Amino acid sequence: MLGRTKIVGVIAVVLLVTAAPLFAQRLNAGQLRQQRIEKRQQRQAEKKAKKGQGAQAHVGDWLRRYKDLPQDQQREALQKDPEFQKLPPQRQTQLLQRLQHFSSLPPEQQERILTRMETWEHLTYDQKRQAKDLFQQIQKLPPEHRRKLTNAVRDMRELTPEQREQLIDSERYRNMFSDHERELLSGVARLPLAPADGGQAGTPDE
Repeated sequence: MLGRTKIVGVIAVVLLVTAAPLFAQRLNAGQLRQQRIEKRQQRQAEKKAKKGQGAQAHVGDWLRRYKDLPQDQQREALQKDPEFQKLPPQRQTQLLQRLQHFSSLPPEQQERILTRMETWEHLTYDQKRQAKDLFQQIQKLPPEHRRKLTNAVRDMRELTPEQREQLIDSERYRNMFSDHERELLSGVARLPLAPADGGQAGTPDE
């Protein structure tokens, strides 16, 4: 009986020792699989970001090339653009409306919009994602608070990052904005901002 007990014990130890590497291999395999998934997701995000940057650059270049033409010629040129023709009809209509609005603006305002588009184009993927998140949070604020916040962003455009943080931490801003609103301003202050234009601040379109 004792011999059988020892044999059973030895077999249990052998099974445990041989099973441990298999268990570890399974864990490693799971970790490797998760790492591959994360890397694939990162590559897809980077690819999407590059595609978006390319599209934005195309729009900016197109507007600079055709902005001095009459509106009817601009519209005709846009409709003949190969990239435009690939878009769904609804998106085409939207872009034609935006082009009409852009063409109706004074030249200096058109130039400011193009500068903002160029600033947006050079943001990294993470910066664009952060900017969108901040913009969405600001849009959820009550109209009066949203107006004060966008005016504060406009006032920060010509300041250095250090000056922006000093302004946000100032007593005037502590009395003017809530802690949450100043956190939003701090997030915006860490992003590259296009030069001030004397109008209402905004986030560049994607």
